[in-house]
Amino acid sequence: MKILELENIHRSYDRGEEVLAGVDLALEPGEVVGLLGANGAGKTTLVRIAMGLLQPQQGCVRVLGLEHARDAVEIKRRVGYVSEDQILPGFLRVGDVVELFRTLYPTWDAELERRLAARFELSRRMKIGKLSKGQARQVAVLCAVAHRPELLILDEPAGGLDPAARREFLEVAIETLVDGGSTILFSSHHMGDVERIAARIVLLHRGRVLIDRELDALREEVSLAIVTPRNGTMLERVRELDGCLAARVHAGELRAVFSRPPDEVRRGLAEELGAPDAICTPLDLEELFVETVEGQGR
Repeated sequence: MKILELENIHRSYDRGEEVLAGVDLALEPGEVVGLLGANGAGKTTLVRIAMGLLQPQQGCVRVLGLEHARDAVEIKRRVGYVSEDQILPGFLRVGDVVELFRTLYPTWDAELERRLAARFELSRRMKIGKLSKGQARQVAVLCAVAHRPELLILDEPAGGLDPAARREFLEVAIETLVDGGSTILFSSHHMGDVERIAARIVLLHRGRVLIDRELDALREEVSLAIVTPRNGTMLERVRELDGCLAARVHAGELRAVFSRPPDEVRRGLAEELGAPDAICTPLDLEELFVETVEGQGR
C-alpha cells in the first residue's frame, strides 16, 4: 500500500490562475521525500491538499489508502503535520496543548513525549504566547510526532529558525520516525537540510513535477553544461536536445541542465552542436535548483 497518492491534481486560484496542473506523486512506506520549488510553484497548495485542508478541483487523493471525504478523522489520527505558519493558542500552557493532543491520538507514546520535552527543555507551565519562535516550533513537532504517525508532513517547518535550532528540529523529527518506518514529506527552501535528510527529491515548477528522482541518482545522472554561445539560435537548439531540463544564457555563458551524466552530455554537445569545449559537471542540490528554475524561467 502506498502511503500517499496524488493523481492528476489540479487546483486554481479564484482568478483562474492554475497553481497545480496535473500533479502525480506517490510515496512508499519509509520514504523521506524532499519537496522543492520556487515561491508560487505550488508546494504549500500540494501539502494542504494532501492534508485535506484544500480540495483539488480535479484529481484523486489517497492517504494510507483512505480518502479525506469519508475518512478524515482516521487520516488525521495517523498523520503528523508541522508548518511554518502553524499557530498554537497563545493563552494555553505547554502542558495544556500536550494534554489536548494526547487525547486525540490513541497511539500517543508518553515515553517519547517525555524524552522530547526533556530534550527541548520545555516546561509544562510555560505559556505558548511567551515562547520564542524556536520553542513554539518544538512544541509543534512534539505534538506532531509523539503519536508516531505513519506519515509526517513538514511544510517549511524550520523557517525563521537559526541554523542550530533548524538542525536540531530536523534531527529530532527524523531520528524519531525513520527508525520506526514512518514516511516523511518535507518541504523546505534550505537545500542543505533537504540534502542531509531526503533520499528522494521532487521539484515542482509552475504547478508541475519537473524532477522526481532519488537524490543519489540526481548526483550521478544530472549535470550542468556550460557553453560559449556562438549564435542567437543556440539556446533553442540546446533546449531541444534529449534530456535537457532547462537552459539559459547568463553572464555570456549558455548554461543548461541535463538529466544525463556529464560525459554523455559532453559527447552529445560535441556531436550535435559542434561544441567540443563544453564544460560538463555534476550539480549539488542548490545548483540544480537555481539552474533549473532560472533556466525554465520564473
